[in-house]
Amino acid sequence: MKKDKIIYWISTGLIGAMMIFSGYSYFTYPQIADSFKHIGFPNFFRVELGTAKIIGALVLLIPQIPTKIKEWAYAGFIITFISAAIAHINIGDPNRAIITPLVMLAILLVSNFYMSKVNTVTV
Repeated sequence: MKKDKIIYWISTGLIGAMMIFSGYSYFTYPQIADSFKHIGFPNFFRVELGTAKIIGALVLLIPQIPTKIKEWAYAGFIITFISAAIAHINIGDPNRAIITPLVMLAILLVSNFYMSKVNTVTV
């Protein structure tokens, strides 16, 4: 059980840190706004996605938040990572731009899997 908790918190911590940094950068780095234009997304979507990433990361990182709410955050991040990979493929970005969200998706799935194991009550 201890191993499961360690894997859960490492993977969740990585996702949380990455999403908080990513969401923060959406508001502070002009290069991010330029990349949204490059992909063809409107500016309001950058603000919306940045806010959602920060909120979703906090939902995953705060232990007191119910599992059902965390599941919604996981679903939102799964959609975000898959959509990011597809968007980068469609505009012909380099492979690293495509692989990064897929790696984050793999880490997210590890976090989700171990959340289920850690939260399972054995009698």
